[in-house]
Amino acid sequence: MQNYKHGGHTIWDCKYHLVWVTKYRYPVLSGDVGLRCRELLREIARSKELIIYAGSINRDHVHLLIGIPPSLLVSKVVQFLKGKSSHKMLTEFPQLKKRYWGQHLWARGYWVASSGNVTDEVWKAYIENQKPNEPDDDFSVL
Repeated sequence: MQNYKHGGHTIWDCKYHLVWVTKYRYPVLSGDVGLRCRELLREIARSKELIIYAGSINRDHVHLLIGIPPSLLVSKVVQFLKGKSSHKMLTEFPQLKKRYWGQHLWARGYWVASSGNVTDEVWKAYIENQKPNEPDDDFSVL
């Protein structure tokens, strides 16, 4: 039971694999933008008491293996992660604001799967294999 999280009246271990893409799949998440995106996602996750077990930021999409408390809806967590990160990155990077003039960095929707059917190690290995061939980012959470 040491891996379980504890709430006021709950003991839980809810992990999800999330994937979402940039609008029009533009490859804008490299270099400083990708690093800042990683930092922002970590900050946002900490503010909502989410646990990021693994993650990968590729040029046009994001993978996360994330622990979400049962008191939060997955859809609201994704909305919060995408909304806050988009707003901050469009504010900080003028080249993004020019490309995404409609104030939307991320495409609509996302992909989610609970990790109940697959072990965490399989998800982590899958996410690690999603990294691009050239190492332009190194998203690893310990």
